[in-house]
Amino acid sequence: MAKKSDQAEGTGSDSPSRQIDARIAELGDWRGETLARVRDLIKQAVPDVVEEWKWRGVPVWSHTGIICTGETYKEVVKMTFAKGAALEDPSGLFNSSLDGNTRRAIDIRKGDKVDEKALKALFRAAAALNASKKKRA
Repeated sequence: MAKKSDQAEGTGSDSPSRQIDARIAELGDWRGETLARVRDLIKQAVPDVVEEWKWRGVPVWSHTGIICTGETYKEVVKMTFAKGAALEDPSGLFNSSLDGNTRRAIDIRKGDKVDEKALKALFRAAAALNASKKKRA
């Protein structure tokens, strides 16, 4: 269930989920299809994920902390995992933002085939990492 603060970046009565729906429709191309598919995989992997709309137009998926963002650019859909550097990535999905100490990202280009099973495992691992850090605090 979304908390009031989760909707703080929304405009008017638009919920974050509606704003993400609108972004997908607005894109109207492979990027919208990719963002919609990734969104579906996140919801399958972490059924109680919270959708947020932050930083003036970035879809964010959270579960006791940010799991990842879904940024769209001309050439890529970028899934940035907030604590990606702390996650195991046995399938080698992370292919961007590899030099930092905290984040990791997956750039998906037009025509790329994504290992959906491995991606869902990353979503679950990110949610579990967030939950474990909250318990320790």
